[in-house]
Amino acid sequence: MPSPRPWAAIAMATLALSGCASAPPTGPPGEHAPEVAAADPAMARGAKGEVTICGVRDTGVFEHLTEEFNARGNGLSAHYVEIGQDTDSTRAQALQRLEGGSSECDIYITDVTWTSEWATQGWLLDHTKLTEVRRGELLPNPLETVRYDGRDWAVPFFTNAGLLFYRDDRVPEPKTWSEVYAQAGQDRSRRVEMQAKRYEGLTVNFLELLYSAGGSVIDESGRVTVDSPETRKVLRLMTQGLENGAIDRACLTYDEDYARRAYESGAAGYLRQWPSAHKLVKQTDTGPVTKAAPLPAFDEHSKPAAVLGGWNLAIAAGSDNPGAAVALVDFATSAEFQRQMVLRSTQAPVYAALYDDPQVRAELPFIPQLKESLLQAKPRPVSPVYAQVSRAIYNNVYAVISGQTDVESGVREMAADVEKAQETY
Repeated sequence: MPSPRPWAAIAMATLALSGCASAPPTGPPGEHAPEVAAADPAMARGAKGEVTICGVRDTGVFEHLTEEFNARGNGLSAHYVEIGQDTDSTRAQALQRLEGGSSECDIYITDVTWTSEWATQGWLLDHTKLTEVRRGELLPNPLETVRYDGRDWAVPFFTNAGLLFYRDDRVPEPKTWSEVYAQAGQDRSRRVEMQAKRYEGLTVNFLELLYSAGGSVIDESGRVTVDSPETRKVLRLMTQGLENGAIDRACLTYDEDYARRAYESGAAGYLRQWPSAHKLVKQTDTGPVTKAAPLPAFDEHSKPAAVLGGWNLAIAAGSDNPGAAVALVDFATSAEFQRQMVLRSTQAPVYAALYDDPQVRAELPFIPQLKESLLQAKPRPVSPVYAQVSRAIYNNVYAVISGQTDVESGVREMAADVEKAQETY
């Protein structure tokens, strides 16, 4: 691919709010990012021309972004190119372009799990200077998802953390997962809908429980830690939930959309979902009796935990118009556009003050719960081969909870598969 442009790299201090964010991941030894050119806010001054953004299927967010950016009439314009229908196909199409040296895309919309892989390959500019100018404005935890090897490789665009929707005419407000499963097992109308098919969504659902139980998959040194009592405890709870009906067994085939539709039909009391589902649920007969809560703790001895989701804005090292790209990133992460985005699309903003905005709170009453969930959220395992690590997790979790293997065998196999994935890099 084209060689990076020789701008000076700039160091920065990432945002930290006391008690809110854990130490940013630096990556296991030996998996360092190369020295690359740096993006600088000054590059946007006087920038002209077009910027191309490439990413996942648009649900309206990116159309709105480009329309608002283009309406400013300052000699800059942007257009959005859908290169995939979902996360996996988008990544595959992006890698084809990056590995082939294409300069088609100035900015990639990157999943929060891609940072370490793309950084170690040298595909992105160093974004550290860009995040520095927003350090006092953005939520701390999304900033962790762009950090690798002491530098930032994107700027957070919108974030995500799971919520537990529940019918307050059937079940009490959730306090712990153990209580939720106990309530759900008493009556089919109280059961849990979740994402448990063999895909990334199952990895997230599993990690939410594992993190709260005190477990992990990979530690900061790169050591595989998933063969643990906490993993066994989580898999036993999930397996028992499917066996006794606390979890709808059809969840073994459900992604986000199918789980939401099952809940909307009145078939359950609880729904684990992303916040963007709130508007859709509220438009159904189930809406008036649905409330949202932060994800609960695993049990009375645990702390709540969520898993960070969302998408970031990453300027390609081979961009033909990096100045225009910087200008778009600055606009997309401004308070003005972030406010429009959350009100129009219910996407969780990264601009921290919006969680206390009166209009946002009035129109989206679950915002305080979402903020709580985001502040207790953790990144997924940090690895340049995260895609393989996730497959190792969801394949083995699925094998256990579907009854294809027992907990002990599943845990050992999961650990071995994660080890093999790590060894491929």
